[in-house]
Amino acid sequence: MTITDTVELARRIRVESLKMVAKANASHVGSGFSIADILAVLYGCALRIDPGHPDYPNRDRFILSKGHAAAALYATLALRGFFPLESLSAYCENGSAFSGHVSHGDVPGVEVSTGSLGHGLSIGCGMSLAARSDGSYWRTVVLLSDGELDEGSVWEAAMFGAHHELANLLAIIDYNRIQSFGRVEEVLELEPLADKWRAWGWHVANVDGHDHDALLEAVGHERIPFGQPRVIIAHTTKGKGVSFMEDRLEWHYHSPDDGQLKQALTELGETS
Repeated sequence: MTITDTVELARRIRVESLKMVAKANASHVGSGFSIADILAVLYGCALRIDPGHPDYPNRDRFILSKGHAAAALYATLALRGFFPLESLSAYCENGSAFSGHVSHGDVPGVEVSTGSLGHGLSIGCGMSLAARSDGSYWRTVVLLSDGELDEGSVWEAAMFGAHHELANLLAIIDYNRIQSFGRVEEVLELEPLADKWRAWGWHVANVDGHDHDALLEAVGHERIPFGQPRVIIAHTTKGKGVSFMEDRLEWHYHSPDDGQLKQALTELGETS
């Protein structure tokens, strides 16, 4: 895909995830919007994947550790051809494979169930170490939320990844600075965030999490077995793309009413 293609993919991720959340009267649309550009670059350009064969052994592994943004990941997978787009209509229905937090097993392309925060990076470390032990060169990419960094298990995994020189491991932090009950600096300050990761032995990149060129350059295509693990601190905006959702705490939880849905779809360029 070209950057023009990934920008369009991000737009469609926002549209489809918004429709899913609205239909189900669910939540976390703001959390999904902040990572739509990251998902579009990963699934459009960076990850080694095959939607027709989602379990092929040499694929790259992706873990959405902030599993509450499930709608955005499901939309991404559908738009990339892992399963029909129409399947998303079952989002959050009783008995559906498309649960409100990322569910593994019956959803092609999903590597692990997530949503209990603080576990994705630990799982990613294990996958990366297993790949190297097997002599494989696939990568593991873990996307975390900033509020999730309040969990001590994340920092244990950070130590582990650096100690074992897991250069085939990439962490991306969705740094939208709003977590479930307030702004990050009010709940539990993370700064100096980059210095903390460097102190653990990680290579750090700070990027605009909505700039596709910058994201693609930061993600790269390295699959070397030894060296520093890498972390991208992606500076994002919660609710990105819809004026009344951007940088607003309430859109961690709210579901749009009919009027808000119509306005949001219009702002996202969906006029039909």
